[in-house]
Amino acid sequence: MTIYSVFIINKAGGLIYNKEFAEGLAKLSTNEYLVLAGTFHGVHAITSRISPVPNSTGIEMLQADTFKLHCFQTATGTKFLLAADPNHQNVDAALRRVYEVYADYVMKNPFYTPEMPIRAELFDMGLQRLIKQLNSV
Repeated sequence: MTIYSVFIINKAGGLIYNKEFAEGLAKLSTNEYLVLAGTFHGVHAITSRISPVPNSTGIEMLQADTFKLHCFQTATGTKFLLAADPNHQNVDAALRRVYEVYADYVMKNPFYTPEMPIRAELFDMGLQRLIKQLNSV
């Protein structure tokens, strides 16, 4: 079971981080990644409003034949998206661990400006280590 990629979207719908972890994925342009982030942000907002369940937080999982796209939204509105094999178990726990790595290496970084693109080598290394560990289970 494989985790294919991780995306982080700020509260305004801007893509602030993306990383692929599997070989052979279709290569997208930078613009396509930005469109993907903006589209997901919009769909997430719409689904939270049209949900028949009061206080819905929006779309949490999008399922296709070959992958599932899971979303974890923080209290500040930042969205963590994880694309994984449809048979991957415990994706919610994996998303929370990605968030922990983010909190440790990005939010505690005094040089990081919130809502801006993430450029932190320690975050890249910590995330790579985590995904490698999760993919080997």
